[in-house]
Amino acid sequence: MEYAVYLPPCYDEQAQRRYPVLYMIHGQSYNQDQWDRLNADETLNKLVGAGELSPFILVLPRDRSWAQPTEDFFGAVLADELIPYIDDHYRTLNERAYRAVGGLSRGAGWAVHLGLSRWELFGAIGAHSLPVFWSDTSHIRAWLDAIPPGEYPRIFLDIGEKDRPQILNSAMWFENILTERDIPHEWYLFPGYHEEAYWQSHIERYIRWYAQEW
Repeated sequence: MEYAVYLPPCYDEQAQRRYPVLYMIHGQSYNQDQWDRLNADETLNKLVGAGELSPFILVLPRDRSWAQPTEDFFGAVLADELIPYIDDHYRTLNERAYRAVGGLSRGAGWAVHLGLSRWELFGAIGAHSLPVFWSDTSHIRAWLDAIPPGEYPRIFLDIGEKDRPQILNSAMWFENILTERDIPHEWYLFPGYHEEAYWQSHIERYIRWYAQEW
């Protein structure tokens, strides 16, 4: 698996400090540089430099396949190999409360898949313009049932009101399940389309949300 790692400016200077980790997954037909192109690292630098956020490590893995999770081993490799590797090679806070997963478009589908099926690994899930994997739809409720009371991750959902109808309906379907079950979450329907201009316009909001409890 190819991946990129962002380390905060203080990483080398504060050799005893450990950091939370955010795993951010790109959209279909793109690669691990998409979040970099959307200014995720520059935004993080700005907010940390201004003293508005605590620093954290950003990991950007590459998903090479466009298959469903039943056929694509990306999720298993991220959970079982990449996370332990990052924890072994970088000064991370390797508790669930200090690890989050997020993504846009197909990456949002992965964030929900991993954040629920492997809930013990992630304390927060961010799904931006979410299409739920069709192979996950029959498992979502069971995954939610398996999470012990009081252990639900923080959840952030947003999508553009002019997104593609199939994707918009998928995101709303998932949000309705959370609402029906009284599972705390944040849900935003913003102006915009399924495009990089939309995600870039909200990048600061995303970064602030992931870091707000760190």
